[in-house]
Amino acid sequence: MTAEFDQLVAEFEQFQAQIKNMDDRFEHLAGMQGELENLEVRATSPDQSITVVAGPGGSVTDIRLTDDALRLGAEQLSADLMATVREAVADAARRQAAVVEEFAGGPVLDQVLETQSEVTGVPVEELREKVRRPTDDYLRDFDEEEC
Repeated sequence: MTAEFDQLVAEFEQFQAQIKNMDDRFEHLAGMQGELENLEVRATSPDQSITVVAGPGGSVTDIRLTDDALRLGAEQLSADLMATVREAVADAARRQAAVVEEFAGGPVLDQVLETQSEVTGVPVEELREKVRRPTDDYLRDFDEEEC
């Protein structure tokens, strides 16, 4: 009878460990979801007249123009605005990939960087340098991590 009891106790402890493992995974996923929900990047045109804010999935959440931007003329304003939007969306994609890679693993960030490099012609390492967390973030800076 004690052998059966010991086996039941062992199975119960194994079951509890599996539940704890699942709880840890859900907590881990909740952390990733929270970071992604709070993801926000800003891109500013070289002359500082246009600022674009992008969030998860490359969603553009704000566009700000200075009076100087309005003096650029329609064609130049359009070109500068599109360039700044592209940079904000690309930066958001890089940061989102970095967060997903941090929590889920895999070469997610490398794949995004390689794709962006192919599309833009900018070297992967130059794009990697742009993958930084805000300075007030308590987590590590991704381009300082060596795996």
